[in-house]
Amino acid sequence: MRGVVTFSCHRDWQYTATASVLYAHELGLVPITTPAYSPQSNGLAEAFVGTFKRDYVDGAELRDAESVLKQLGGWIEDYNTQAPHAALGMRSPADYRAEQLTLSSSG
Repeated sequence: MRGVVTFSCHRDWQYTATASVLYAHELGLVPITTPAYSPQSNGLAEAFVGTFKRDYVDGAELRDAESVLKQLGGWIEDYNTQAPHAALGMRSPADYRAEQLTLSSSG
């Protein structure tokens, strides 16, 4: 169930600068910006970062950017396919999405 990997970021100049956007594309990411004046989306992003740091980054090999990038794909894969999410009834996003697709195709 692979798809596009997006990089959600603020509308600040450092995230929308051409160099930042091009670098995101080099990494295989599609940068998207949060809606203007949307504290809800900022809260969601901060919750994700907190969870990601707690579950994946803490205790990981972080000696240099190359080490982190080698691990990043596995962390994201696990987050989306294995890790239970309370907001999704303790299912992974992949399981939740599969269930939603099944429900929508049967109804």
